[in-house]
Amino acid sequence: MWLMWGIGVAGYVLSVTNRTSLSAVGIDAQHRFDADASTLAMFAVLQLAVYGFMQLPVGVWLDRWGARPIMTIGMVLLAVGQIVMAFSPTVGVAIAARMLLGAGDAAIFPGVLRLAAVWFPAQRSSVMMQLTGICGQLGQVIALVPLPLLLHATTWEIAYGALAGGAILFAVLIAALVRNHPPQMTEDVSVNTDTGTITVVTSSVDTRVGIRAAWANPGTRLAFWTHFTTPFAGTAFLMLWGIPFLTAGEGFSTGEASAITSVFVVAGIVLGPAVGAFSARHPQRRSRFLVLPAVYAQIVVWGAVLLWPSPVPAWLFVLLMIALATGGPASMVAFDFARTFNPAHRLSTATGVTNVGGFLAGLLAILFIGIAMDIQGASRPDLYTDSAFRWAFATQVPLWILGIAMIIRERAMIAKRSG
Repeated sequence: MWLMWGIGVAGYVLSVTNRTSLSAVGIDAQHRFDADASTLAMFAVLQLAVYGFMQLPVGVWLDRWGARPIMTIGMVLLAVGQIVMAFSPTVGVAIAARMLLGAGDAAIFPGVLRLAAVWFPAQRSSVMMQLTGICGQLGQVIALVPLPLLLHATTWEIAYGALAGGAILFAVLIAALVRNHPPQMTEDVSVNTDTGTITVVTSSVDTRVGIRAAWANPGTRLAFWTHFTTPFAGTAFLMLWGIPFLTAGEGFSTGEASAITSVFVVAGIVLGPAVGAFSARHPQRRSRFLVLPAVYAQIVVWGAVLLWPSPVPAWLFVLLMIALATGGPASMVAFDFARTFNPAHRLSTATGVTNVGGFLAGLLAILFIGIAMDIQGASRPDLYTDSAFRWAFATQVPLWILGIAMIIRERAMIAKRSG
């Protein structure tokens, strides 16, 4: 079982590297494609839009065919997207490449969650989800440090070609070694080792009926809004706008900016197990004592950064990284909500609905920041200012307000239904 999950999660690390591969080289991309801030934002926005759109069909396909074929196809799409990105002659082709990448990326994380559900007993679910999320953070480290070093030491084509080569390698590994379910089983199942109960995971539900049924459940909606609200600020910062803000806006060197953003990954790795253990032990308190406090922490520390007289000290940015890092483990609680409140035959469909939330919020945050930069006349790296970035990052506030309101609403709906 550990081999299946290990191959899957290693592929997930690679998919996160591909997903965030513009995080430390966004300014390089602007120079290469002569792109303004809104156009740079569109690289990530359309990538995440495709990722989010694909979550629902991917969930249905996983329910029907299992993890191995879907993850293999996903890796192939990642490879094609990065090959196109490596040799893109125009910004339009490059954006299309990022959309291909988003489609491939969409298959990997839900596929790994399915492998964990099928190969591990149900009582390990919370821990395995957190462990998967923790391991995925390592992909951000690769995107933040080795990738820009490789790009600046060689060429754009070689750096992105290397990412494509890694995706091809994992497509082969997944196709050759990963199995949808244990060999003694004829169907995808989850086995509870305490009770011996065998739950069939495979489903024939492949129409909009399954999606509507999942969304009709307030537990799925709570999962969606939890995933919508908790990680988007970290996604926007780490995926695109953080390094430009720290370097062009706040005057840090590229190395210093990479070191600061790496704190996000370390903090996520440290916080993940604690959040997973609390979630498993106190399932009735997860939104009140894990999810909402993580969001409030992000709002408070971001507020301090935006209001602090320039220049903002490095220690406050380190604190911001820790606050943003709480969003990753808190967002994984959303998948526990989806699993808890839905029958097994809708496992991947509900997971897909949930996963849409975080990436919908992420693409909106990235887009709003890019538009706000352009409105202020800070459309290119040589025009970036600290003040422009601060006003642009303030556009995240409405997303937090909406998410908090909906989490509270869906919690009340669940309490009313159960009480």
